[in-house]
Amino acid sequence: MSYYSYNRGGFFGSTPPAVKNIIIINVLVMIMISLKEQFMIGNFALFYPTSPYFHWWQIITHMFMHGGFWHLFFNMYTLFIFGTVLERVWGSRKFLLFYFVTGIGAALLHTGVQFIQAQVYMSQIAENSAQAMAAYQALKLTPTVGASGAIYGVLLGYAMLFPDSVLTLIFPPVSLKAKWFVIIFAVIELVTGVFSIGGGIAHFAHLGGMLFGWLLILYWKKKSRMY
Repeated sequence: MSYYSYNRGGFFGSTPPAVKNIIIINVLVMIMISLKEQFMIGNFALFYPTSPYFHWWQIITHMFMHGGFWHLFFNMYTLFIFGTVLERVWGSRKFLLFYFVTGIGAALLHTGVQFIQAQVYMSQIAENSAQAMAAYQALKLTPTVGASGAIYGVLLGYAMLFPDSVLTLIFPPVSLKAKWFVIIFAVIELVTGVFSIGGGIAHFAHLGGMLFGWLLILYWKKKSRMY
């Protein structure tokens, strides 16, 4: 069992190493984006595979990039609160595996949904639809950034390990068990994704993180490798 000292001072004094380093890397990358935004987005954000900007490593690097301070803050705050608990339960290696599986899974589902959209656009382009052509070009040139898929996976993991833990939102001030919060979040993401509510948000990436987290935990339980 891993042991983390509580005698160190500061904000990161009792934070386990994986969560700590993920937060540090995300902050450093945010600084780099502020200095070289075009270079960073063009090379390390996630683009659709037929985009001229696509590179294979983007399926990982996009997880460390964010679209602004508040995007970064809420993702890292959630990681700090819930990821710390999971890392203490699982240990750093297992937590990192979970984090990357959910983040990459989020990217795969998001890209899969984009593929379906692209096929619709292509069929409309064959009928000489200028609007479909513009939409397809926009799809290829739109970058996806953020750790949100992995963060939703972390939330799912916490709810599966501690389903009856009571969580309270700051706004609105509602208290519910973790399992109900996660179910509500999943339904909201599914509805908003299907009906394209909240443009600019990769709803299916969030669902992908939760889906792959759920599958990985089920696998661990089946193989008695949960802890």
